Amino acid sequence: MKRAAAYLAAAACLTGLLSGCCGGAAVSGENDDPLSGLTPAGSMELSYAEQFTVDTFEGGLSLITIGGEDRYLVVPEGQQAPQTGADITVLQQPLDSIYLVATSAMDFFVSLDALDTISLSGTRADGWYLDAAREAMTDGDIEYAGKYSAPDYEAICDADCDLALESTMIYHTPKVKEQLERLGIPVLVERSSYESNPLGRMEWIKLYGVLTGKEKQAEALYDEQLDALAPILDRPSTGKTAAFFYITANGAANVRKSTDYVAKMLELAGGKYIFDDLTDDDARSTMNMQMESFYAGAKDADVLIYNSTIDGELQTLDELLAKSPLLADFKAVKNGNVWCTEQSLFQSAMGLGGMIQDFHAVFTGENTDDLHYLHQLT
Repeated sequence: MKRAAAYLAAAACLTGLLSGCCGGAAVSGENDDPLSGLTPAGSMELSYAEQFTVDTFEGGLSLITIGGEDRYLVVPEGQQAPQTGADITVLQQPLDSIYLVATSAMDFFVSLDALDTISLSGTRADGWYLDAAREAMTDGDIEYAGKYSAPDYEAICDADCDLALESTMIYHTPKVKEQLERLGIPVLVERSSYESNPLGRMEWIKLYGVLTGKEKQAEALYDEQLDALAPILDRPSTGKTAAFFYITANGAANVRKSTDYVAKMLELAGGKYIFDDLTDDDARSTMNMQMESFYAGAKDADVLIYNSTIDGELQTLDELLAKSPLLADFKAVKNGNVWCTEQSLFQSAMGLGGMIQDFHAVFTGENTDDLHYLHQLT
């Protein structure tokens, strides 16, 4: 089993360290650069992503750096991993038994036709809005192995898991991360959700292309998205304003901050987020606003977009007004320009380009009968 092989490799490397030799590399402490024995071959070109980099070396090795701190050395199948520092996690390909907890990453694997590399999920079948992911779990190709804070360690070990792909939520339960690593399972914490630009979020498909050995496919898919968006990005702003929100159980309006990527998507689509100065020092991307304040700020917005992710999808204006009668006075409600997102939106990482296209259609009134991530409230 790969897990046993990993233990043997670790033991061999430890023996080499104790004896002063491991694969001919310098002993820790003799050289400040743990990768000094590798020959650089270049760096991946990134257009918008800022939360990761990829440096390549001769022999096909790739060094992924996430958040400027976490480093992962991806080693091709059949090639022995070089000695590295303790701050570099070695990922030995093939990575074909992944425990995927970061839901935002699933669509990258689906898009790359690499769903077969995922054997375990931190989300149950009914929690997936991506058809391919839900069907894979229903068919038993992917098993549920517990959420991020309570993983099924026995199931993870039985699956011979070779990578746990976590969201930053894992930092709230550091003991879980430590236990996975203690079991010999590398943990990669992905940060695509930290990208403020939606085009940067989509560019994370290039990172997953490296992990799955599908770099060229990833680059082609990303370029395809940019090419599809080019006609929209080149057009001048429509000047239309939009509010993106949902009504909480307490009757407040939950809105996006102006620094959030959804606000950027509206801008790229040719519109303008109505709360364009909504910022503070809080790291969260949303905030609750009392209805009186929401009324004052969004009453004259040209477009209202209801976020279904938390509250569920709406189909009619009556359903919306039942949540807050104040909305009846809004310009967009009177004009019938109210839309609701599909619940699959925030799991469709590679669908952000399509979402920008949908926003653009709403702002211009063009092709609104052929939307993928929005529907109009009637």
